[in-house]
Amino acid sequence: MYKHTILIMAIAIGLSQELMAQISGTWKGTLEGMGQKIEMTFNVEENKDGTLAASLDIPAQGATGLPLDKVEFKNPEVTLGLSQFGITYKGVLKGEVIEGKFFQSGVEIPLQLKKTKKELPGDPSLPSSEEEIQKLMEMDKGSYKYSVEDYFRKPKSSQFQLSPNGKYLSYMEKDENNKRHVYVKEIATGKVTRAIEEKDELIKGYGWVNDNRLLYVMDKGGDENYHLYAANLDGSQTIDLTPFEGVQANIISASRDYKDFIIVGLNKDNKQIHEPYKINVNTGAIEKLFTNEDPLNPIADYVFNRFGELKAYYKMKDGIKTQLYYRLDGEKDFKLITESNWYEGFSILAFNYASGNKDEAYVLTNLDSDKSRIALYDFKTQKIIKEVFAHPNYDASILSLSRKRNWELDYYGYEGEKVEIIPVSETFKKIHQNLSAQFKNYQFNIAGKTDEEDKYLVIVQSDKLYGRYYIYDTKSGKAELLYDLMPQLNEADMAEMRPITFKSRDGLTIHGYITLPKEALQGKKVPVIVNPHGGPQGIRDSWGFNPEAQLFASRGYATLQVNFRISGGYGKDFLKAGFKQIGRNVMADVEDGVQYIIKQGWADKDRIAIYGGSHGGYATLMGMIRTPELYRCGVDYVGVSNIETFFASFPEYWKPYTEMVKSIWYDLDNPEEAKIAKEVSPVYQIDKIKRPLFVVQGANDPRVKIAESDQIVKALRSKGFNVPYLVKYNEGHGFYKEENQIQFYKAMMGFFYQNLK
Repeated sequence: MYKHTILIMAIAIGLSQELMAQISGTWKGTLEGMGQKIEMTFNVEENKDGTLAASLDIPAQGATGLPLDKVEFKNPEVTLGLSQFGITYKGVLKGEVIEGKFFQSGVEIPLQLKKTKKELPGDPSLPSSEEEIQKLMEMDKGSYKYSVEDYFRKPKSSQFQLSPNGKYLSYMEKDENNKRHVYVKEIATGKVTRAIEEKDELIKGYGWVNDNRLLYVMDKGGDENYHLYAANLDGSQTIDLTPFEGVQANIISASRDYKDFIIVGLNKDNKQIHEPYKINVNTGAIEKLFTNEDPLNPIADYVFNRFGELKAYYKMKDGIKTQLYYRLDGEKDFKLITESNWYEGFSILAFNYASGNKDEAYVLTNLDSDKSRIALYDFKTQKIIKEVFAHPNYDASILSLSRKRNWELDYYGYEGEKVEIIPVSETFKKIHQNLSAQFKNYQFNIAGKTDEEDKYLVIVQSDKLYGRYYIYDTKSGKAELLYDLMPQLNEADMAEMRPITFKSRDGLTIHGYITLPKEALQGKKVPVIVNPHGGPQGIRDSWGFNPEAQLFASRGYATLQVNFRISGGYGKDFLKAGFKQIGRNVMADVEDGVQYIIKQGWADKDRIAIYGGSHGGYATLMGMIRTPELYRCGVDYVGVSNIETFFASFPEYWKPYTEMVKSIWYDLDNPEEAKIAKEVSPVYQIDKIKRPLFVVQGANDPRVKIAESDQIVKALRSKGFNVPYLVKYNEGHGFYKEENQIQFYKAMMGFFYQNLK
């Protein structure tokens, strides 16, 4: 009897799986009615628990991945629904066809769906097989104290935040399936509640909007069309605040002085521009606050005061100029205050609410200086009241005020070789002194504070410490350990990250960092991974714990990071020195950095590799082309391979900045510059690539489309090159899912072992 029962169960399970297989897949049809033809695609898949999930794509309306909230299959009847839009589809499964009807707003239209293969981005024949990637991973041979997982496994708990009233502590905690949910702990009782559940899509960020509501951000598979959601502390009343498909949301302003709404930028009415909307975080009610009436000269950013009033906006003029418009207190109209080149700045850091003058603000400017500096400015008189802070070698960038102490200036700072904070107020001088005494030789950062400013959340880091969270009590002056993010990594085993400075071949002072494994400190010349940063403009590498560099050091490799010309933080002249030099003098700075570390005796000149992401991926390809004998191998991660196709595939919200990008890269409408752009487009120079290359790409990348990687892989393979190619179809501009990151780094370690050991 027992065996018979098992047999019946097995048959039932088999039939269930067969039925699920029949309905799972991609179903396409064309809705014809009221003089329109609308193509619709339903994507149905089976969940791990045996239930069904589905989404809807309507390409003509820019809608993809609309999650359906009703998915039923009672063979042969199929029901699919999206209650938010009043959509229901009912049909009967007949093999590879579903015959049915589409219902919306009382309208009933026949709709036949045919089963088809889901189209994958790019050329799906190009990526290496799982078996090929596995073989690459297995090439990382050796006995190591720490595994790849030790460096790239997400912390068990992370992203700690204090509620405004200080009663709660929130954090993300990872479960056994690598899902990171948001929890809220009531500090007085210790009661813990899961407030936000992470499902298929990653929670890209979250935060407190008031004492009772949390905000969080998600996109779909890395497409960067971010949605904002709000939820109560117990997980109830969860709302998609921006339920618009194909629309990107970004938070413009949130304030403790208006706790029930946020101001969000949406490219809802025009995909190329974001306009501000006031959204009630409790109800989802939405109100447009301002209309950009000149899309050809779009508004790039908006400035609201702490009461939610629009005070200023920054407008792009002709794609290369920035205009600041400001509205004086009590007036209706905005007046032009400054007009400058896009790479010059006059930006409002904070209003000086301590002053009786409501039009007084701290600004960051380099209009009449090379380095950005902080000044106090009066918009009524359009004059600087006083200079607040400047540094002779680096851009000022940091300012903090105390809301509790009537907006007193607490500190300012800058990033040089390390981040430097200069205390100003007597209150913060004491806090800074206490923290400095407790965390000697570490870098600490204020990650949050309560409204009463009696408790601070402090994160402590160094080049050898990933990070520890502390709660600092202003009364006792003591910091209490809250959480060690990566306890599995012993500081004593980690490598030193050392700032370096050298001269470029044309005389510029270049800064950067070298992370040295213990073998290099013992006088041995070691293999080096050259790691150019992304951007490239305005971005820079920084001192601190770098999981990639520490992983490389654990395998005996040094890591070189060069803040080449066009990097941010070193003044506008240094930034401008890299314009029209991408792939040329920018690369020369990297090459000069390599020669510098060879002269220092750290690097084995015959075992140097290059690896980078985005612009760093492009730099990898160009490095292997410009100096084919310098690099033994390279890893191109979501990198540009063809400047022409890169420009042609910009996301809609990048297109207003095309002229600016032309001024940074190359103007393809100028024959001379178009010629240079072709010369520094790797896809046209593949004959110069002589050494092994590994290419990695997120299929949904909206910035550097998969075609960029497909092109280089196809071109090299046509020349007989064996190019391993790792593609993830649930990722965008870089990998965020833990399992994907770990596979990537394991494969890269195998690739480096194969070519550098």
